[in-house]
Amino acid sequence: MENNKTLPGDPTLPSSSEELQKLIAEEYGNFKYSVEDFFKKPDKTRYQLSKKGTHFSFMGPYKNRQNIFTQKIGTSDITQITFETDRDLAWYFWANNSRIIYGKDDGGNENFHLYAVNADGSDLIELTPFKGVRIDIIDTLEDFDDEIIIGMNKNNPQLFEPYRLNIINGKLTQLAENNNPVEPISEWMTDHDGKLRVAIKVQNGTNSVIMYRKTENEPFKEVLTTDFRVTLSPLFFEFDNGNIVYASSNLGRDKSAIVKFDLEAGKEYGAPLFEHEEVDVSQLSFSRKRKVLTSILYTTDLRHRHFLDAETESIYKRLKKSLGDYEIFVTSHNKAEDKFMVRTFSDRSLGAYYFYDKTKDELTKIVEVSPWIKEEDMSEMHPIKYTSRDGLTINGYLTLPKGKIPKNLPVVVNPHGGPWARDEWGYNPEIQLMASRGYAILQMNFRSSTGYGREFWEKGFKKWGDTMQNDITDGVNYLIEQGIANPKRIAIYGGSYGGYATLAGVTYTPDLYACAIDYVGVSNLFSFMKTIPPYWEPYLKMMYEMVGNPDEEKERMHKYSPVFHVDKIKAPLFVVQGANDPRVNIDEADQIVKALRNNGIEVPYLVKYNEGHGFGNQENQFEFYKAMIGFLGKYLS
Repeated sequence: MENNKTLPGDPTLPSSSEELQKLIAEEYGNFKYSVEDFFKKPDKTRYQLSKKGTHFSFMGPYKNRQNIFTQKIGTSDITQITFETDRDLAWYFWANNSRIIYGKDDGGNENFHLYAVNADGSDLIELTPFKGVRIDIIDTLEDFDDEIIIGMNKNNPQLFEPYRLNIINGKLTQLAENNNPVEPISEWMTDHDGKLRVAIKVQNGTNSVIMYRKTENEPFKEVLTTDFRVTLSPLFFEFDNGNIVYASSNLGRDKSAIVKFDLEAGKEYGAPLFEHEEVDVSQLSFSRKRKVLTSILYTTDLRHRHFLDAETESIYKRLKKSLGDYEIFVTSHNKAEDKFMVRTFSDRSLGAYYFYDKTKDELTKIVEVSPWIKEEDMSEMHPIKYTSRDGLTINGYLTLPKGKIPKNLPVVVNPHGGPWARDEWGYNPEIQLMASRGYAILQMNFRSSTGYGREFWEKGFKKWGDTMQNDITDGVNYLIEQGIANPKRIAIYGGSYGGYATLAGVTYTPDLYACAIDYVGVSNLFSFMKTIPPYWEPYLKMMYEMVGNPDEEKERMHKYSPVFHVDKIKAPLFVVQGANDPRVNIDEADQIVKALRNNGIEVPYLVKYNEGHGFGNQENQFEFYKAMIGFLGKYLS
């Protein structure tokens, strides 16, 4: 795209280069699967059941964009009900048996707007036609056909307020105010009748205050105040809608457990329902129809399910018997809870969708998600562990190229984004693409990754580029010591925080990597903290505690901002950015590219002006991953 001063970013920096175009042109070799094979959007995916179980819905391509289709069960008649052409729809759900709600943003800016359309494609309306406003779903109101409850920052970009929204005519009714930016409410929670009963506010920038009321006619009262490092996350009310909620809690413990919490007394009620010595537990499911708890999902190296209900356990056992050794998830069901959409997947397959009719005990395969990719051709994702230099156990995954002896291999190190997130076992097209080209891929859950308890999470506070980076470096050295990695053929690639870790890797360990790819990554901790989205502003003091305060810790933040140390960078670098990114401003990419080019170093730089925090449009993904593979091929061969 030509430079244009109205576009985001530095207009003096070209969005691509001759070098980049050469990389794209040189990508293809004699490979069984192309970039398009790995990143082509499925013809049918994200299946859901209507409320009465009479229709399927799914997403599929229309003019290279994911749109919504419906199909009456038992027929082959398919109806396309949306026709978006600029960007994929982000998500959708059935609001009642005949009406579907979906979300869509503009060019990746993450200001999602809501739309409603009938299952036959009629009566399409935009429910939230407000520019620059972001929408969250608070409650889909399963028992109310014509309404949902949403959160919206229409009155103040920093603050989300709850509204009851009529999905037929778009009428909005504000349910509560959130007008104190000093002590903003960050979460709202309803009971099983859709009544707004719990609110969580931020106090002094770093405390979390749980507030509760018996009825919507009463004011909220403060129940429990904790430092943000302590987690008490209400999940849902007990089925009598009284004063007890189920919650994920690490009160008085390192790992979060599933507990009951008494909102009147302000403390846990009884012993934990379930806890695990290695990992946090935060996901609890229930049956709305039968009013029973059903299962708890948690993740160690793999996902595990702890059953609380014999009927649910029998359904999964029945599915496992027919579907075999795959991850199995019920993705949706009808209100009667006797018809289910089932999804399978593994580390080598996007799996398939199945329809299970419990009353007939019939399991019917609906569609393979990516039938053009054969599972037997893909590479296995192996859970691994290694020890950091200061004695921490770091969990991760190693994907080895199929058919290669795991010795002296070229390696791509792939730190995850967040950083307050974690990698999990499963199919990843990026990983499989790189493995198909002969690379081993190392993913690791460095300190500050979530899911391993409070202590492990906190060990990464204010350690960007420091001990967090050491955990990544120690993983690389582990592969070298094991003889798996060729020390002269190691690359690092990551997105978001992983992009920062990429830049930190080639800055602070310049001899370790042969090349690097920074995807929507942070380069300057000062400018990053000053360009956060407005709805992150209430949590800025928390960010200061976790990342650093640019006004009070200038020396440390300067030390660990790669843009100020580009003279140390030796490895070739490829930078990729979405211009509309609300989380990592395009200025982060512009700065590192400009600094290197001012030093006389050419940097391939790919900018897309219709993307945000990561590329969503298929053609942009094709271009990026072709260039990535060309870049890796040039510098790791």
